[in-house]
Amino acid sequence: MYVVAITGGIGSGKTTIANRFAELGIEVVDADIIAREVVEPGTPALAAIADHFGQDVISSDGRLDRRRLREHIFSEPAAKAWLNALLHPLIRSEMLRQCAAAESPYCLLVVPLLVENRLTSLADRVLVIDVDEETQIERTCRRDGVSRAQAEAILASQANRGERLAMADDVLDNQSGTSETIRERILALHQTYLAFASQQARQQ
Repeated sequence: MYVVAITGGIGSGKTTIANRFAELGIEVVDADIIAREVVEPGTPALAAIADHFGQDVISSDGRLDRRRLREHIFSEPAAKAWLNALLHPLIRSEMLRQCAAAESPYCLLVVPLLVENRLTSLADRVLVIDVDEETQIERTCRRDGVSRAQAEAILASQANRGERLAMADDVLDNQSGTSETIRERILALHQTYLAFASQQARQQ
């Protein structure tokens, strides 16, 4: 399976762009969705988290209380490292499984922290959704109802624009131009990826 990883900072429009590829018949594997699924009630990972952090991180409906968990790991690097060591291999394994099972000509792997977690090796090609930082802040404040200071703190915790662009095979400008212009950019990338996937299939 030819895998195109799509990434970008918060507020860049990754989900919207991924949905456009899905409308073209491309299967999308989303790391954020998988990250929620691996800690669903009844999973070994959720039980391990409760054992490690205590039952107060489990809400009354048996689900992970993400707010309380964030409180535990916010100022404790060791706690965050433990959690990452538990979850990252599970998420990675499930991403690989879903990509391998995809039946479209290529699949799109949506990984917000692709650069930060050094996961570029999971994909044949990396597509970065690019907007400037001021646009990221404005979109995040509007979408999530957070303050500018909170949005800036989130940006500071992620790879910066230059670091993402340095890892890109392709860059989609999701800021300039009309919605039709952006749609044309997506269609052009789609045709490119179809050609790469076909070439790979012929070589195998």
